[in-house]
Amino acid sequence: MAKTAKDITPEEIIKRAKNNDFSNVYFLHGEEPYYIDVISDYFENEFMNEMEKAFNQTVMYGKDVDVYGIINACRRFPMMADKQLILVKEAQNIAIKELEKLQSYIENPLSSTVLVLCYKHKKMDGRSKLLKVAKEKHLVFESAPIADYKLQGWIESYCKSKNINIQPLACVMLTDFLGNDLSKVVNEIDKLLINIKNHAEITAQHIEKYVGVSREFNTFELQNAIGAGNFFKAQKIVRYFAANPKENSIIPVLSSLYNFYGKILAIHNSKDYSEKNIATVAGVHPFFAKDYVKACNTYPMDKSIRVIGYLHEFDLKSKGVGSTDISDGSLLKELVFMIMKL
Repeated sequence: MAKTAKDITPEEIIKRAKNNDFSNVYFLHGEEPYYIDVISDYFENEFMNEMEKAFNQTVMYGKDVDVYGIINACRRFPMMADKQLILVKEAQNIAIKELEKLQSYIENPLSSTVLVLCYKHKKMDGRSKLLKVAKEKHLVFESAPIADYKLQGWIESYCKSKNINIQPLACVMLTDFLGNDLSKVVNEIDKLLINIKNHAEITAQHIEKYVGVSREFNTFELQNAIGAGNFFKAQKIVRYFAANPKENSIIPVLSSLYNFYGKILAIHNSKDYSEKNIATVAGVHPFFAKDYVKACNTYPMDKSIRVIGYLHEFDLKSKGVGSTDISDGSLLKELVFMIMKL
């Protein structure tokens, strides 16, 4: 029976393949490339032994191959083995009209061929006949972007899988700096593990030293300074951002503040200001709940709504709507001043 992204995980796909329970066609698609790469790397590196790979593993790239080349490769019989693997990377580089021609093959695939299609950075149109057939007969996995509020938990789980803990502040610094690009996050964590051997925990000091994120001057600290009503600290951070514009674009700062005040509004709507409820509603580590308590006291519902309006206004200004050529630093200074004088 075909399995979709709703009822199977990358770990399950790999576990089943290891147990010789595999599909003849895997269609991997979606905006988040990390899990597609995880599955693809397994098939390329571990699905077959080295002797089998020499005769029965073919790796193709979308920009270098046409669909008929893929089909011809799929219809070959394996040599001195029970199966062959055809791995097509970067399939999103094949024109949709061409890719749809695979439908005839996947409706009746060769039982000794395992075809893995990696369609990265975007999801396939749900109206695609190819995708519909793949869902009916084979295995389709959609790799969706991880929600921002789940990212810290994901990082903590990944670190635990590597037998190391990560401090809540270090986790926030990492997410604040890298966003929800899981490939970048994993690369940075793996580099950290090389540099901090024999440590039981990744600390904020490690993030500052090896990733290059300042513990004092970052979006998270700006958010907390504004939330606590600490004007002097907020201005100090804004001045640092203005002096280092290449590393501190206003766009991610606006996005972070929008998410922050969105959580404050959600807390106000819940009318439960206990730290336990705040951690749940805001989707943050309980360690940071006290910061949201301060922010809720500083910015009641009416003020929080006005801040959201300011953020929308300055987002438009940062994109050149209704303003002249004003630097990000100047816009941010004005925005923080307006928020904190409420």
